[in-house]
Amino acid sequence: MKEHTQAATVRVFIALAPPDDAKEELERALAPAYAAHPRMRWNRIEDWHVTLAFLGELPVAAVPPLRPRLAELAAARRPVRLSLRGGGHFDERVLWSGMAGELAELHVLASEVRAAVKECGIGFADRPLRPHLTLARARRGDPSAALEAAAALTGFSGREWEAERLHLVGSNIGRGPGPIHYRDIESWAFGGGS
Repeated sequence: MKEHTQAATVRVFIALAPPDDAKEELERALAPAYAAHPRMRWNRIEDWHVTLAFLGELPVAAVPPLRPRLAELAAARRPVRLSLRGGGHFDERVLWSGMAGELAELHVLASEVRAAVKECGIGFADRPLRPHLTLARARRGDPSAALEAAAALTGFSGREWEAERLHLVGSNIGRGPGPIHYRDIESWAFGGGS
């Protein structure tokens, strides 16, 4: 009998991470929503991020070629100034916080990141960038939770911060029961840029 082996894969995305104090500021604003909607699947604060490019499941061997290209890109760019602002929902299930600040520059960065990924020969679904942090998912049968939690964030306006690093991130989504966890595969500091 011929043995069938499957190549190891990893779920990968490229992102920015707000600094801890900006995330803690948003976490404090979410306290009433945490209390009102404990059954929502809340993302861990340490996992909050702004996705620039979602690459999906990749063979593990596809990841190393990304590293030098992303390092070069980060070194050539200055940090982007952003803030967390308001909230909303996707499909009445996914709660998110919006972004403000240098959004045009964020879109340029995302375009450059996506071009770098394609230069490495990696195909992915190149969807339009909608800058946000995913905070939680409502459970099926509780569609009002995300709507109510989003409404509670309407007036939220966080402090401005700089995205200091570009992160190549792996996740365990779809790898069994339990909470979602993200881990930096590697990250690179932004340089001076132009």
